[in-house]
Amino acid sequence: MPARYSVRLLTIVASICLFVGGCRTATETAAPAIHFTIIPEASAGGAERTAAIAGRVTGARRGQQIVLFARTNVWWVQPLTTQPYTAIAADSTWKNTIHLGVEYGALLVEPGYRPPDTTASLPAPGGAVIAVATVNGTGTAPPIADLEGKPRKLLTFSGYEWEARAAPSDRGGPNDYDPDNAWIDADGFLHLKLAKRGDRWTSAEVILTRSLGYGTYIFTVRDISGLDPAAVFGMLTWDHGATDQNHRELDIEISQWGDLAIPNGQYVVQPFYLPANVARFAAPSGTLTHSFRWEPGRAVFRTVRGGRPTGGPFVAQHEFTSGVPTPGGELVRMNLYFFRYAPMAPKQDVEIVVERFQYLP
Repeated sequence: MPARYSVRLLTIVASICLFVGGCRTATETAAPAIHFTIIPEASAGGAERTAAIAGRVTGARRGQQIVLFARTNVWWVQPLTTQPYTAIAADSTWKNTIHLGVEYGALLVEPGYRPPDTTASLPAPGGAVIAVATVNGTGTAPPIADLEGKPRKLLTFSGYEWEARAAPSDRGGPNDYDPDNAWIDADGFLHLKLAKRGDRWTSAEVILTRSLGYGTYIFTVRDISGLDPAAVFGMLTWDHGATDQNHRELDIEISQWGDLAIPNGQYVVQPFYLPANVARFAAPSGTLTHSFRWEPGRAVFRTVRGGRPTGGPFVAQHEFTSGVPTPGGELVRMNLYFFRYAPMAPKQDVEIVVERFQYLP
């Protein structure tokens, strides 16, 4: 093109831009958006089934991140509740591993955004959520009955109502839970079972249906000194939404975490990775009563032999005065699960019996 025509064309374009109020590039005018480039299959999911997912963002700013979700009966943050953020690379791409579902979601969020562990619906753009995108899994989605799982199972134990867990969890690694692994026998005792069905291990957990707050929590447990090294029995408080207080988690845990060289019991005020927040002890054979007294700024843990919280031969005790949470929406839980990082899987099914739970204000 002759030079004079190029100059004339640029002049015309400039005049048009001035007339309409100025030209902007597509990058400057386009709203931020999320695109999927790798989409996992549609599946009923489960804690042990994962796949790669990837995509690209346009219009993202420095410091922003992706938060991924997979939907089964609800939306679950991915890949773990403890690892909810996916980084955006310098070329604007992102990738991660995700648990399977029938639909997948991605949020572009500002630094400091805290996603829910689960949610009935994804948030709309606004505030710290910059953009939202969803996509169906590839292939044919499974029947809705496979997603909803078994009906809610409630148990009455020691005068309290408990719900048997059905949803998967990443506690101790990815674990599936089966409500059938928790039941009450004719004597009113609670049974929890870690069971292998086919090639799949299933764990057990019961959750108190109301919060109790400060007070003394007491658990009487039959002999579990022979617990498989890859199994964990926990008695704890947990507040689903209180990430600012480490979920208000206070733990009594019986396990060797796959290592026969360490004691089989511990008291914990979360976070566990602070050495001062963990006190280990040796839980002997026979029936034991474990307890903790939770007060403002103080939590005292204690284990005695026999079925009474006081008067039995002393086993262990520890007092924490740092990092002790305040009450909120915490619920008592008892669980029995497979510690997935153990060098060997359990040799056979594991079952424990809890004779009694008590709470004293």
